Amino acid sequence: MNIERIGVIGAGTMGNGIAQAFAAAGFPVVVHDMAPAAIERARDTIERNLGRQVKKATLTEGQAAEALARITLTTDVQAMADRHLVIEAVVERLEVKTAILKQLHDVCGPDTILASNTSSISLTALAAASGRPGRVIGMHFFNPVPVMALVEVIRALQTEEAVVEAVVAIATAIGKTPRLSKDSPGFVVNRLLAPMINEAIACVHEGIATPEDIDAMMQMGANHPMGPLALGDLIGLDVVLDIMETLASGFGDPKYRPSPLLRQMVAAGWLGRKTGRGFATYP
Repeated sequence: MNIERIGVIGAGTMGNGIAQAFAAAGFPVVVHDMAPAAIERARDTIERNLGRQVKKATLTEGQAAEALARITLTTDVQAMADRHLVIEAVVERLEVKTAILKQLHDVCGPDTILASNTSSISLTALAAASGRPGRVIGMHFFNPVPVMALVEVIRALQTEEAVVEAVVAIATAIGKTPRLSKDSPGFVVNRLLAPMINEAIACVHEGIATPEDIDAMMQMGANHPMGPLALGDLIGLDVVLDIMETLASGFGDPKYRPSPLLRQMVAAGWLGRKTGRGFATYP
């Protein structure tokens, strides 16, 4: 199964990063978003991020220009019709992802692989609703995508073996390290990571320590490169809440109950870096 043409649905942070990673590796990419403003922001963001890689000497100016030229941004979902692999990277909501997969099933050729960048939602449920269950798989990238090596590959109960092999191969081809997970709430990384962030938030809520001290303790005492609260701000506290709710409903175990403070901060719109305020403030 040969994958040459890539599609990405969603021009946000993850979609931009996924598109950049594929384009830098030589693959033509079409990025779709319904909002014209999101398309314009995506163009600026990708160009700026490629410029950073040039400054860090991980890309030459010529390579950055070639990568940018391989990316097409559009509001027309019909542009996905000739793609071999389409990755959705939209909001972490089952109903939204399901609707997109159904739409892609109608637009794309019968052999197109549909991948979800979901961080916690059941791939089996997404596959069942897609119209092509054997060709649906999870490709969970990590932020920032151009830097982070891991792609968590999640096979739905229905995913064909050839699809798994093709996705592992394409992830390797763009310089990532694929690792396989069965379909289970949160998969591996977020099943371990989100509860840690949630417990750190509970420590703040209970007044056990300040956010700064909690992060410093985990950095110095557990050798983490970033404290859990700073990491939550980077991921987005709304995303952390979504993951915790998925874990709580998926396992029915109270240990996954989201912290009340996490709920309050999301309700307040204090989502972390993307809104300028979370457990720290950001310019």
